[in-house]
Amino acid sequence: MRQTEFNRRQMMALMGAGAAASAMGARATAMEALKLWAPGIAKVGGSDWTAMEAQSGIAIANIAKSARADEAIQKMVVGDGNALYDAMTDNGGGMEDALASQGAIVELDPSRIPNWSNMLATYQEGGDNASTIRHDGKVVAVPYISNADSLAFNHGVIGEELTSWEALFDSQFRGRAAMQNDYGPTLTNTAIYLKQSGKGSIDNPSDMSEDEVRQVAEFLIDLKKKGHFRTFWDGVQNGSDLLSSEEVLVSSCWEVIQIFAARKNGDDIRYGSMKEGHQSWNNVVMLTKGGQDRGMEDAFYKLANLYLDPWFGSRTLAGLGFTPQMNGVGEYIEANPGDFDDDTKAVLAERLMRKEERLANPGNAWQNVFPTNIRAYQDWWARVQAA
Repeated sequence: MRQTEFNRRQMMALMGAGAAASAMGARATAMEALKLWAPGIAKVGGSDWTAMEAQSGIAIANIAKSARADEAIQKMVVGDGNALYDAMTDNGGGMEDALASQGAIVELDPSRIPNWSNMLATYQEGGDNASTIRHDGKVVAVPYISNADSLAFNHGVIGEELTSWEALFDSQFRGRAAMQNDYGPTLTNTAIYLKQSGKGSIDNPSDMSEDEVRQVAEFLIDLKKKGHFRTFWDGVQNGSDLLSSEEVLVSSCWEVIQIFAARKNGDDIRYGSMKEGHQSWNNVVMLTKGGQDRGMEDAFYKLANLYLDPWFGSRTLAGLGFTPQMNGVGEYIEANPGDFDDDTKAVLAERLMRKEERLANPGNAWQNVFPTNIRAYQDWWARVQAA
């Protein structure tokens, strides 16, 4: 976690009257299949997990994960998550600290992951994002996807490339603009814009003070009362439908939403690079205490190794547009012409170039699902929703 350390006060705010993690029971018999609590975005290669199993050499029993960060932590710390899952993914932005601090996940041994040295330098010791897979300096997670969220826009209708968040809030798009129905990315991206444009007094968009949260929320409330936003989208399908139907022309969103919308509506729907910056994030996979107790470490490390293999990286880039977490993806694509035709290779090369441009922006703010003043975020977001 980069901007603020997870602490007991934040845990209490998320989970109510402070329950502590209960001790695990007797060691369970190891299961053949790794019980993985993860969403569909953790899978590539087909509609099921067969390709992932073949590449990793293990059996995978996937349990679909859609819980919010606070719900997932409750399930793992005071609920039955450790009894149910051997491994799990996060919801981004500091969950590894929350779970490790409560003993719900365990320290990892990178020497058991052959592809560890292939991981992007930003995660290696001393790298800019090294802390996002560590807790108290110990490795507790392996990254499998990342990105810097930006603005999708209808180039065919607008007729120009958009390179600033200013467009999202411009009156010319009143009634045809959308943002995510989630206080984290929506407040953060808005704060980035207000800070970089000089229209707000914001120090750290990733971990705002109560007064800074108020500024951002009041900016959005004013726009909402004027009818600026067509809606606040929920989920990939909703977000992509709004763009492909041209119900909205500009929308802050995940890149996968732009990709799905473009598949329906041609190349008119594009994904920009905003000069002010973006909310950047990663998702990680972790070994639960229960999984370790059940002897599932070998299976976990094989899965973790696959997540750092260009086989996975090239496919998550091609399918959902996520950033590969390892080196050598371009070389892999060139060396496997049967996997990607020339048109696809061109698309992937451009996609990687634009990602590098967005990720290098100094105005970026790291996703933080546990801001210091989380209650202010929640309270002011409720006011935005009610406006």
